[in-house]
Amino acid sequence: MTHPDQTLAASAQRTPSVRWVLASLSLSMLLSSLGTSIANVGLPALAEVFGASFQAVQWIVLAYLLAITTLIVSVGRLGDLIGRRRLLLTGIALFTLASALCGLAPSLWLLISARALQGLGAAIMMALTLAFIGETVPKERTGSAMGLLGTMSAIGTALGPSLGGVLIAGFGWQAIFLINVPLGILTFSLAWLYLPADRREPKRGGFDPVGTLLLALTLAAYSLAMTLGRGSFGVLNVALLCVAVLGTGLFVFVESTVDSPLIRLAMFRDASLSGSLATNVLVSTVMMATLVVGPFYLSRGLGLNLAVVGVVMSIGPVISALSGLPAGRVVDRFGASGMVILGLVAMAAGSIALSVLPAWFGLAGYVTAIVILTPGYQLFQAANNTVVMLDVPSEQRGVMSGLLSLSRNLGLITGASVIGAVFAFASATTDLTTAAPEAVAAGLRMTFAVAAALMVVALAIALASRGRRA
Repeated sequence: MTHPDQTLAASAQRTPSVRWVLASLSLSMLLSSLGTSIANVGLPALAEVFGASFQAVQWIVLAYLLAITTLIVSVGRLGDLIGRRRLLLTGIALFTLASALCGLAPSLWLLISARALQGLGAAIMMALTLAFIGETVPKERTGSAMGLLGTMSAIGTALGPSLGGVLIAGFGWQAIFLINVPLGILTFSLAWLYLPADRREPKRGGFDPVGTLLLALTLAAYSLAMTLGRGSFGVLNVALLCVAVLGTGLFVFVESTVDSPLIRLAMFRDASLSGSLATNVLVSTVMMATLVVGPFYLSRGLGLNLAVVGVVMSIGPVISALSGLPAGRVVDRFGASGMVILGLVAMAAGSIALSVLPAWFGLAGYVTAIVILTPGYQLFQAANNTVVMLDVPSEQRGVMSGLLSLSRNLGLITGASVIGAVFAFASATTDLTTAAPEAVAAGLRMTFAVAAALMVVALAIALASRGRRA
């Protein structure tokens, strides 16, 4: 007997509309990633326009990231319950409307509020985009579809700084938000026309408001603990971290007692799922290291001017964008499980290279290491996402996709704080902007030695979970 998911995916493959479905999903991923990277470049201009401090304007970025991180699992579960097409269309519309409100905001705090609303739309788009792959793409092409989404995410990240700079210079700061409006309308139109209709079948269970609130508050406390203070870890950070620990305990208790939990804790007994989420956190932590450490090493360690630093920093995202689709095809050809291992091995090799090669070959060594690390990351992402999402029952795809995205975001947030602290400690300085080249070089070596150790841990987890699965 043919499974309904397989029938739907097979019929989608036989019709041209599957390409338009993937186009709408790709644009959703592009917009949500662009929403993060394009705002960063505008912070200096926004601080000047609103007469605000950097600590105040950084909330323009933080509000967006907090909304995504705290809500992405909940909106994934909501999509499973009320229909993913309906909710994704709502998310795209919300993102588009919020982008217009950002561009028209007359004050900083209204802009920050609109960014939080935009982040809610982005959370819906991120969570449900991955979930739709199982309904529209046959299993044998899942890796390629995941690679395509990885490519679009990388393009959004790479495009943001340069596009944002051009828009601000030519049209003012409002343009970095208003550019999303026509793109959002296009995405909504494609999704409206081509996304498969929500199935009219009874949904098992209901929504878990208490668990949803607890998870959101816990994730918000952890995210703020890791991001406030810009590298310093004071009393407020410790208090927030304690709140996050307490919230985690309460969340686990509630989820083990309610009839329809937001997250079924029993699913974490699956070694494959737990291993995939854990390795995703570690991998994202290491990738954040390149963004945290790279600019300081290139500017202070090698003495490059800002224009050259920008060009070198764009190499990683460009390689990521170019390697996403090939990585997906490799996953389809050779199997997701083995490619997770190969991707982690490449990332471990790239981390070791970043720790060693720049000391020997300077800029050439740094670029060579990035060329090793980045394709490994894309291969891991395509394979790991495929492992998690391939056989997920339809009624759990939204929440599972949300968990995948959450693990990635938690890794990025943790990496920004922890890796930044490791780099500062290894550089033996309190002010990295004035550190000596030798100190920055020492910081780079130690930071990526730690990153390599994290990749070894991730590799051990992946091998262990693969062995138990076998």
